[in-house]
Amino acid sequence: MEITEVRVFPVDEEKLKAFVSIIIDDCFVISDIKIINGNSGLFISMPSKKRKNGTFRDIAHPLNNETRKRIEDKVLARYKEVLAQGIASSPRPAGEGDDGPDAGTGLGRPASFHPDDSTPA
Repeated sequence: MEITEVRVFPVDEEKLKAFVSIIIDDCFVISDIKIINGNSGLFISMPSKKRKNGTFRDIAHPLNNETRKRIEDKVLARYKEVLAQGIASSPRPAGEGDDGPDAGTGLGRPASFHPDDSTPA
């Protein structure tokens, strides 16, 4: 597995630092990964859905620690590059704007299936 692209969308929040989309092997996208500033530093949070009982369940996640570390290392390295380039000089509040990870497919690529669409692809 190769992470072929990492797109970072910085936000101006205390704990939430950015939304991220990654592309794996130039053919599979995972959107709505979050970079969080926790007590021990930055970490990533995989996309999740709130359940009826108020708890959260990951929608997509690595199956082992090695894969999680590979994703986290690549995402955090790209986040630091974006900050160093000054692209994050004017981060916006989460959810503001129309070019973030929730816009269309998040990467300007056609989607063959949307999770909210009950119609088969």
